[in-house]
Formats: sequence, C-alpha cells, structure tokens
Amino acid sequence: MYSYSSRTPSNNNLVVKFSKQGAVSDDTPDAEFVDHIQLSQALLYRLSGDMNPLHSDPEFALEAGFERPILHGLCTLGFAVRAVIRCCADGDSSKVQSIQCRFVHHVFPGEILVTEMWKDHSNTRVSFVCKVKNRGKIVLFGSVRLHPKLSML
Repeated sequence: MYSYSSRTPSNNNLVVKFSKQGAVSDDTPDAEFVDHIQLSQALLYRLSGDMNPLHSDPEFALEAGFERPILHGLCTLGFAVRAVIRCCADGDSSKVQSIQCRFVHHVFPGEILVTEMWKDHSNTRVSFVCKVKNRGKIVLFGSVRLHPKLSML
C-alpha cells in the first residue's frame, strides 16, 4: 500500500530502496529522531473519526491476529513526518511539498519509534525509515519532498 499526498508525475517512484536485509542505506543517517508513543495515542487518534475497533478493543484486535490494539497507520506516518520536519525542515511544516510512504508493519501504543533520515544532495528530498525500537521492526519507509530554498536576490 502506498500513500501519496501529492500525485504529480515526478512523485510516483519511491526514492527509498530496501536491500535484502531491509536497510535503506549503508550510510549513517543524516538525522535520527526518537519518539515514545503514549499508551493512549490510539484512543486519542480516534478523534480523527476512525472508529475501527482494531485500535481500541483488545478482543477485536486478538481476533484480527494482534496481541493488543494497534496504532493507526496514518498516526504512525504523522510521527515519522513530524520527525522529518523537526530534523530536516527547521521545524517548518510549510516546507513540505509532498509525502510518499509504504506501510510495512504495525505499531503498538507504548512502543518507541526511531525515525532515521537521509537527505539527498540538493536537500529537497529526505528519505526515511521508521522502526520500532523494542522489536527491531521497520514499520514504514518513504520520502518527503521539501520546497527548494528560494534565492533572496
């Protein structure tokens, strides 16, 4: 599954590539951000209107094959993109031009997310991987295209 916030022809290919081991790059990330997901996060995210019981009802989650309720995918993406904005866009969300991602694995409320980021040579695209620290699982990966800096001439 892919999620595109901007569907221009130049945004249809993910920049992030997985090796057989699941790593994005052998290079050290340009930035890393650690977030602790609150236990109540899935319940708070329900305020967005997504009332799927998979995110709140332990019995329903168990029937679906999960040990407990899981976090909404878009909530996880929000944590990853917020990390990119904080670390690579000077905290300015208006610099985000488009977002591409692939959801790979689930996240449980209470887990620790680690977002690793790599900037391209022009600093207009940031590739990222978001991992659950406790389980060592990659949960999503993608890229954020940033608006290029304009000349002040």
